[in-house]
Amino acid sequence: MRHDTLSDIFAIVKNAEMIGLKECIVPSSKIVKDILKIMQKNKYIGSFEFMDDGKSGHFKIELLGRINDCGSIRPRFYINKQEFITWEKRYLPSVSVGILFITTSKGLLDHRTAKKEGVGGALLGFIY
Repeated sequence: MRHDTLSDIFAIVKNAEMIGLKECIVPSSKIVKDILKIMQKNKYIGSFEFMDDGKSGHFKIELLGRINDCGSIRPRFYINKQEFITWEKRYLPSVSVGILFITTSKGLLDHRTAKKEGVGGALLGFIY
């Protein structure tokens, strides 16, 4: 029974990485597509493609074996642009390792891009 799509996506990807699969299939949505683009840009996953099943569809993700841990952050904490270092220390193993996913007024961004653009937002998840 799926209630939180984002948590399900992170759990599927993490479990597939842990058992050594080369690909996995996850349910699709707009936010999942944006998160997969950020993960691909930061080289945590390879390519991904949309597979239409007549309903909402699925994404087939190529795994590279570079994910140690990932997860969603509940509740969705709202942070401003000065608080990034606090949340990096809380969820990431080191300041320069991993990324936080943040939804902002400029769309879904990783925390490094949000720092450069000077925007805050709500924390969605992390990966390293």
